[in-house]
Amino acid sequence: MGKYKELAADIVAHVGGKENVTGLRHCFTRLRFNLADDKKADTAYLKNRDGVISVVNSGGEYMVVIGEHVHDVYLDVCEVLGVDAGDSGQVKNSDASAAQKKNPLMQVVNIVMAAMAPLMNLMCAAGIIKGILSIAVLCGLPSDSGYYQLFNAIGDAIFYFMPMLLGMNLAKKFAIDPVFGFLVGAAMLYPTIQGVDLNLFGMTVNATYTSTFLPVVFTMAIAIPLYKWLEKRVSKLVKSFMVPAIALAVAVPLGFSLVGPAANMVGNALNVVLTVIFDTVPLVAFIIFGGLYQVFVLFGIHGAICMVPFMELLQGHPVRMLVCTLIPCFAQTGVVLAVCLKTKDKKLKDIALPAFFSGIFGVTEPAIYGVTLPRIKMFVIACIGAAAGSAVGAITGLTLYSYAGMGVIGLLGMINPNGATNFVGIILMVAVAFGFSFVMAWFTYKDEDGTSENALTEQGEKNQKKHAEKAAAKAAKNAAGLQKTEIAAPMSGAVKPLGACSDEAFASEVLGKGVVIVPENGIVTAPFDGVVENLFATRHAIALKDKKGCSVLIHIGMDTVRLDGEGFKAFVKQGDTVKKGDKLLEVDINTVKAKGYSLETPVLVTDADQYADVVEMAGQTVKAGEPLLTVLK
Repeated sequence: MGKYKELAADIVAHVGGKENVTGLRHCFTRLRFNLADDKKADTAYLKNRDGVISVVNSGGEYMVVIGEHVHDVYLDVCEVLGVDAGDSGQVKNSDASAAQKKNPLMQVVNIVMAAMAPLMNLMCAAGIIKGILSIAVLCGLPSDSGYYQLFNAIGDAIFYFMPMLLGMNLAKKFAIDPVFGFLVGAAMLYPTIQGVDLNLFGMTVNATYTSTFLPVVFTMAIAIPLYKWLEKRVSKLVKSFMVPAIALAVAVPLGFSLVGPAANMVGNALNVVLTVIFDTVPLVAFIIFGGLYQVFVLFGIHGAICMVPFMELLQGHPVRMLVCTLIPCFAQTGVVLAVCLKTKDKKLKDIALPAFFSGIFGVTEPAIYGVTLPRIKMFVIACIGAAAGSAVGAITGLTLYSYAGMGVIGLLGMINPNGATNFVGIILMVAVAFGFSFVMAWFTYKDEDGTSENALTEQGEKNQKKHAEKAAAKAAKNAAGLQKTEIAAPMSGAVKPLGACSDEAFASEVLGKGVVIVPENGIVTAPFDGVVENLFATRHAIALKDKKGCSVLIHIGMDTVRLDGEGFKAFVKQGDTVKKGDKLLEVDINTVKAKGYSLETPVLVTDADQYADVVEMAGQTVKAGEPLLTVLK
């Protein structure tokens, strides 16, 4: 594994474990999980986990926002899952897959985006080459020179042969031979059948599929199920060559003559609608789309919304709508720079400065989730700034000619390869988006707008004090006339309400009532005189019963079962009789922390439903042996 192995293991554990993961891919900053049951994921824990910027659950995908090093984390997550990085899109788990209940439309969109994701960086590279080549032409390079033709081929190749690459990725996604998918795309691109009349199935077909997107996707929608169906029925003796032969012979003719033209018609129709809107009322369209684009990013649906115009761009057609996608990063960085310069919160500065630089190059998730979204006024300013920049783009007639990525590099895509580029418009658009956002944030931001570490600490102390007072009042009210059983603290440390536990299973009290101790050392002692009912083999949890029959569970850390006993030592065994204060377990808290696990230790009365009440202690910290819980019967 790589350097993110601990983070990867923790993420997998908190998305519900390996068995809950049915698919995985990643984009520029996010791990995009397909989960059998997203309710099993511990979103609260992941959002607060070091190394995770945020979590978004939208469109049938559970997205863990990592940042620009997401690919390295992705590789380690794949290793934890036990799949090859190239095959992780189809993590095999039939039970989990059967449990999935998702919007069919979003499933289709997610499949298409999963096929595109591995190509995005290469498309950026190709777009940069085309942008630089356009600048070279403006500087005097003849378009008929050998240099121009060679580098134009380098820049165009990935787009020209897109059906081959998409076919290969879709085949990988559905766990069939990737070369088969590549060959489906290659057959549809065969030079002698492009743009010529072919008499097929009693009709004349004239189609060109170079630089297209949807036709091969629709064709693979026929080829993949057929391939899998044949695999189950063709004899093993001839399966290796007869299955692809039959699948190709059926799917490619149908795709080329029927499905492909229909797919092109659908794409063209949608593109016409969008083109009419952006040509008829460009100012309104630019302002609305540019202003809301960051909201689309939040919910992870920006890829789906931009899919049709992006297909047009791949085919070499200039697209105005996609100009709006380049502007928000400059608005975000304007806000982030203002916050970074103005805040006195060192922790916020440490977040904002890297977020500013990553935002300049188009990676805005650290800026959104780390700086602007937690301070909603700043996020709104960034949206308004993006809308203002988009308005300038509309007024100056800016258009995107090729895809070169996002941020400052992405601006190369607005250079017209045929000359007449509006450089003034590009500069003005960026200046307005960045400048407006910076100025507005500078004059409106105050540290109390955010969630500084000091503010969080003060609020936490207030909440704990309030909880302690309520617990004391409740204890006094309920104690009269009831039989009491006192449970001492098994560990020393800070005490939190059970509802504040990062694990929903404990926080919801379905496992019992009690509190959480965040231990200051690793010694675990008996909370009363009683018997060891159960000692887990991994020694991370122990269950005891006192002489009156009250059952208590002490669970050391969150998901520490995955350590398989590493760092845990037991001094008792199941069935042993213990006295209050006897040493039960010892945990190396440094080992647990180093492995990336939370040390939160729930202390639960597991049979609380048999008692009148379980009353928590009235303090914020506790020493081992001091009163922790009172059980009333």
